[in-house]
Amino acid sequence: MARQRIVVTGIGWVTPVGWGRGAVWQALLEGRCGTAPVTSFDTSKYSVHHGGEVEGFVPEDHVRNLDPAYLGRASQLAIAAARMALTDAHLEADALEPHRVGVVMGTTSGEPREVERFDDRFLGGELEQVGAEFMDLYPCHVLAGHVAGELGFAGPNLVIPAACAAGNYAVGHAFDQLHAGIADVMLAGGADAFSRITYTGFARLGAIAPEKCQPFDRERKGMIPGEGAAVLVLETMERARRRGAPIYAEVAGYGLSCDAHHMTAAHPEGAGAARAMERALAMAGVEEAAVGYVSAHGTGTPTNDRLETLALRRVFQEHTPKVPVSSIKSMLGHTMGAASAIESAVCSLVVATDRIPPTIHFEQPDPECDLDCVPNTAREVPVAVAMNNAYAFGGNNASVIFRKVPEAGEVRS
Repeated sequence: MARQRIVVTGIGWVTPVGWGRGAVWQALLEGRCGTAPVTSFDTSKYSVHHGGEVEGFVPEDHVRNLDPAYLGRASQLAIAAARMALTDAHLEADALEPHRVGVVMGTTSGEPREVERFDDRFLGGELEQVGAEFMDLYPCHVLAGHVAGELGFAGPNLVIPAACAAGNYAVGHAFDQLHAGIADVMLAGGADAFSRITYTGFARLGAIAPEKCQPFDRERKGMIPGEGAAVLVLETMERARRRGAPIYAEVAGYGLSCDAHHMTAAHPEGAGAARAMERALAMAGVEEAAVGYVSAHGTGTPTNDRLETLALRRVFQEHTPKVPVSSIKSMLGHTMGAASAIESAVCSLVVATDRIPPTIHFEQPDPECDLDCVPNTAREVPVAVAMNNAYAFGGNNASVIFRKVPEAGEVRS
């Protein structure tokens, strides 16, 4: 029996450059930068001060059934992205069979702001003011539970805390659930909130750039922490066509690997990253030469970009210089567990529209990162297959392949 084809029919985004599929996609194609001096907490004692924050987000505009006051910020962002994705997919939550709709979310930190509040109370001698609701708000598994609770879904429910690769892991898990017939519709994505905990950790590692993220540039100085959420609606091709749904791309396959090398550093030869790409290509039945775009992990740190280039060379070999490879982290910052979910949506739109967002802030080529990084200006070029790469602390690597569905028609503006 032939395997069912799995497609993306809805996209929901909440990012530092805006929210909603159309607005965010336009901002990315324009190369708009969403990083700026941090406003959510005082950074005067830090040596760095920039971040990618979601400004002007009003949770009450999106959270209608649960009480926003009893939700952490990451859950609020996730619910907003999920509602947008359902609307984009022309689906009404109330019209779906609840037990046949699943939610899988990726994250790095869950709800770190709740831990910060706990710590502030503790240090202020006010621990007795920490209510029992802390245990309902903090654990990372609440993200998918809150999305399902808000929308009334009772199917498979899972959070994958695989750090920066978590969004790709979520897409892969949703892909498997649909293939197994466990669900009819899966919401897959990732969410993380901007926090002092995350910012402090990366600052102490010396990984944050002083002003801007410059992936693959010779003078790159680090990443910029960010926040956001993305949710993709996945369903079978048969179901999508039957209901006349928009189809952005087919999820053709994915590949996972673990370096098992170092807590924060990638394998020095890019072995794990290359293995994830090779497995994704094999599952999708795609040759390296067919890939027309790679969404890079592209953090802008000296080590990551060099090793990612090395891994791409190992996989694409003589084709490497011909493959456009861009990093939207140059615009959004690193949105942690949301990053590869946001970038999966980017890959879906790249194959749907044949437009590639740029790597901004690119000024000086680096011989060790000799890629076509689509510098500073979006590009219009046919793309039949896109690859999304994500690499996380702990050596977790995940690549997902998205393929054009020619018969799907043009994407709505």
